[in-house]
This record gives sequence, structure tokens and C-alpha cells, in this order.
Amino acid sequence: MKLIIISGLSGSGKSIALNTLEDLDYYCIDNMPIGMLPSLIEQLISNWGKDNSMVAVGIDARNIHQDLERFPELLKDLTSSSLDMEIIYLEADEATLLKRFSETRRKHPLTNEERPLPDAIKLERKLLYPIAALADLHIDSTHTNIYQLRELVRKRVINEPADCMSLLFQSFGYKHGAPSDSDFIFDMRCLPNPHWETSLRPLTGKDSKVIEYLEEQPWVIEMKKNIIDFLDTWIPRFEQENRNYMTVAIGCTGGQHRSVYMAESIAAYFKPLRKNIMIRHRELS
Repeated sequence: MKLIIISGLSGSGKSIALNTLEDLDYYCIDNMPIGMLPSLIEQLISNWGKDNSMVAVGIDARNIHQDLERFPELLKDLTSSSLDMEIIYLEADEATLLKRFSETRRKHPLTNEERPLPDAIKLERKLLYPIAALADLHIDSTHTNIYQLRELVRKRVINEPADCMSLLFQSFGYKHGAPSDSDFIFDMRCLPNPHWETSLRPLTGKDSKVIEYLEEQPWVIEMKKNIIDFLDTWIPRFEQENRNYMTVAIGCTGGQHRSVYMAESIAAYFKPLRKNIMIRHRELS
């Protein structure tokens, strides 16, 4: 049985992730009480068998707080039952969550007369920490719209070969904030910046003129080689620990030239060597 646990902060896109999996033939249950999870799995295996069933459950902060604290213990029991299980945790920064609740006029599940929205978000992060700490995949939806999030979930989960870790190269701009869902972050701001070349300013790191400019810079080539050597060494070590996902973020000032070029170049190196390589340019999308 394939079991995916979806959790995360209210307003970060948990429902979108569950709906995406439901469209892809997962049997989905939202707001699942943690204490009922073992009996649910036992019943589904009894009815459907282990081989072909795909189940996704949403777990949020409305659970009994003691059950959330016991999540690591429960996870150990489920892992010992030979389930193919993954945990996906969604989050966003506080300003984005506040804006989303303001625009939709939804009520946060932890707000009340004595607890305003900012305090409810902080409490929710604290309550869900035991799940976040054990997640296989963290998704930061701060800079992601509904359609991008659906595509990201679909590509990272559904297109994942069983024997290969999913590897995402994501470019970003530091002036828009560093992503919180990355395993490694590499900073390109020390490299020559095409932004200061008037003819290159409106282009991106995917355009041939920008590529030519950057590849004429010795430090750019040296940086690319060092990152590739680092990943070549350590990716296999992470795979030995049964990691299913890895996100490598590459940043520059605006997320338009240097980081885009580097993400594309490094992904191009790994594509002939690995099955599941993805590229995402956060600021270009």
C-alpha cells in the first residue's frame, strides 16, 4: 500500500495537495484523527490488499494535541508494517498566510476570542512540529499559486520512479526571500552580474547571450564545477538513507540571470545520469 500523509499550516495548500492526489486516483481522507490511522490502514489492507491501494490522508492541528506529540511513535509503528509511506509538509511565511486568510475571509481553525490570527499561526507551527520534523518533502507555497502547487505535487509525487530520488533544482532571487523548503542553498551573488550589462538586463539565464556572457567568466565555471562535485559526492549518501526527495536551491539577487543559468546547467549535467530531474525558476514563473 502507498500511503501519503499530507500536513502543514492552514492556508498553505493542504487541500490543493489532497485534491491533486484524489484526481490521480488516491483514496483521500481529510482531517484524519491520528489515533485512528493504524486501524484505518489495517482495514484498507484487509479490504483492498497491499499491492494496488493508494491512500492519502490529511492531518492538521485540529487533532488532539497529545496525539500530535505522539506522532513519531505512531510513525515508527506504521513504518514497521512495511508500508510505502511518505509525509509531505506544506508551509508558507506568516505574511503570506495572513494575506490569504484576509482575502478569503476564512477562519483559522485555532483562532478564538482570545487568540488572534498571528498567534494562531505561531501555535499551529508549534503543534505540527513533530510532523514537520519527520517530513520527507517540505513544500513552501509562499511564492506558488494554485496551479503551480498542483503541478509541483503531481510532478514530485506521481512521476517519482520507485528506485530514484526526486531531485529538484530551483532558482530564486534573494530580494524576494530564500525558500524554506530546500535541502541545500547555493548563493550566486558573488559572480559577475549580467544585470549591469544593458543589453542583457531584460533577458534571463536561459537566453544564449546571457549563457555566453556567464560562461566567459572563470569564477562561474569554477562555481558550477564545485557544486556538481559536491552533489556528485553527497547525493548517493542521502539515497542510502532512503530519501525520496531533494531540493537544491540556487539564488542570486533577482532570480533572473545567474541562478537561472546555474540551475539549468547543473540540471543538464545530472539529466543523463538520473531518472527524475526537475527544474523550477521561482521568479520567472
